[in-house]
Amino acid sequence: GTTSVRTILFDTKTNQIVGKSQKTFTQHYPKAGWVEQDPEEIWKCQKETLDEILGTINPAEVYGIGITNQRETVVAWDKLTGKPIYNAIVWQCRRTSRFIEKLPVAIKRKIKSRTGLIPNAYFSASKIKWIFDNVPLAKKLLDKDQLCVGTIDSFLAFKLTGKHVTDTSNASRTMLFNINTLEWDKELLDYFKIPVKCLPAVVDSNAEVGICNEYGFPLCGIIGDQQSSLVGQACFKKGMAKATYGTGCFILLNTGTDLIKTNNLLTTIGYTINGKTTYALEGSIYSACNTIDWLKDNLGVFNDYSDIDTMCNSLSSNDGVYFVPAFTGLGAPYWDDSTRGTIIGMTLATDKRHIVRACMESICYNTCAVARSMSKKGINIRELHVDGGGSKNKFLLQFQADTLQRNILKSAISESTAMGVICMIGLNKKIFTLSSIEKNYKILNTYTPQISLSDRNKLYKNWEKAVKTTKLEGKIRHEK
Repeated sequence: GTTSVRTILFDTKTNQIVGKSQKTFTQHYPKAGWVEQDPEEIWKCQKETLDEILGTINPAEVYGIGITNQRETVVAWDKLTGKPIYNAIVWQCRRTSRFIEKLPVAIKRKIKSRTGLIPNAYFSASKIKWIFDNVPLAKKLLDKDQLCVGTIDSFLAFKLTGKHVTDTSNASRTMLFNINTLEWDKELLDYFKIPVKCLPAVVDSNAEVGICNEYGFPLCGIIGDQQSSLVGQACFKKGMAKATYGTGCFILLNTGTDLIKTNNLLTTIGYTINGKTTYALEGSIYSACNTIDWLKDNLGVFNDYSDIDTMCNSLSSNDGVYFVPAFTGLGAPYWDDSTRGTIIGMTLATDKRHIVRACMESICYNTCAVARSMSKKGINIRELHVDGGGSKNKFLLQFQADTLQRNILKSAISESTAMGVICMIGLNKKIFTLSSIEKNYKILNTYTPQISLSDRNKLYKNWEKAVKTTKLEGKIRHEK
């Protein structure tokens, strides 16, 4: 994950998660807009959680291990020593925003048509280029054929097995992978000056990668966290959608074998199982639950997350207060890196309850904006499956049903992201089938819309005004 690592133990006989170990790791902010992590700390924490879980069982009973991960974050390391040559550059990092802005129009079009992604510093390509341009050791190791570059999954896979691999779902987030041909795109690699020999081999999401050297059981599942959540929520049919409320919020819509392309959403690989690739439309929202953490930890607006429902429900409305949490810019469907967080509509009557409520509402409005963009491509979201830390909040899920005017289905399993990669292991070992995964999927709660469509439209119209104000302020500041 972006702020912590976990190891989860799943019992295939009881069909339940029976063990969990979690550790947080340090976030580094060397400059404004820069976000880094220490890959060695990530590996150390991950190994500690793995060893803790394995200490509770007989390792001989383990069918296999899988990895699901924060996606676009980049690591470069020495193939011989396994040591990173620079901190991991995190998906949230904006250090390459100006470079992306200056890309020629022709290259931007090629990126969109070949990778399905909207050119942005969010993705891996410009981060990798930055490492080559700013870390001298990268080129030295490359000349010796000792350099490995990849996303977090490939780094952990290397630490476990010594193999340099990734899966199609993670590769599709690099802005270097052609989702039409399912290969690294030579022309894009040449443009970014990234040699293919330092990149990982790309395999199916349920492929067996190799034996974990220290442990003796196989690594047989790799899938990016948001795609893993799509699988964990059993969204296998075209038109099914999920939202994960985590550090950011990520909405994925299964489009089957169809590559549906839009101007303001991402076309991405959902997963590849046994050689068959399923695609998805994705809306990536940069700030969601991290905004809630900011209110608690930086501003001290509330003491405990359990206070949120009470604070929000103590107000009959938001009283015209809107929060656009563009701390690192706006993601889908707006894609504006120049914006920064904005709160508008405050009066002398505004108190901390309004700020908290506006924060929670902003997550729902932005999710609604993504869903509206998806519906323009002719695939309407009939209902939305939800998971992630934010899905524990009842106010958020009810307001999401209200703004989306659709039923919100909360999974009975809170660890949907972990379940996705558990499914990949099970599919590899032929313990599961897609139909058995669907059969075992359970809904805990269903939230239905409680306000009228006209009331929803009024609220959403004011949200759009708030976004326009935020973008205008960002444009003025950017020009200065």
